[in-house]
Amino acid sequence: MRELRYVISDSMGIHARPAGLLVRQLSVFPGDVRVGVPQNMVDGKRLFSVMGLGLKKGDELFLTFDGDGEDLAAEEAESFLRAIL
Repeated sequence: MRELRYVISDSMGIHARPAGLLVRQLSVFPGDVRVGVPQNMVDGKRLFSVMGLGLKKGDELFLTFDGDGEDLAAEEAESFLRAIL
């Protein structure tokens, strides 16, 4: 299992557009992806679950990857997050 942490820098946090883009990016990974905060981790491949987290600017987003290709998936997700959030 691989874990990634990312502090949200977008002034609007994770709203519909970036949540949709993130879910699309994470959905290509064949394994399990969980996103959220330590007390509330959700399926990273489900749009309404990710949007329901209500993450704002300055919040720390946790992602866990479990399965084949988890290292590559984490690296691609980190690059993606830096580009959109």
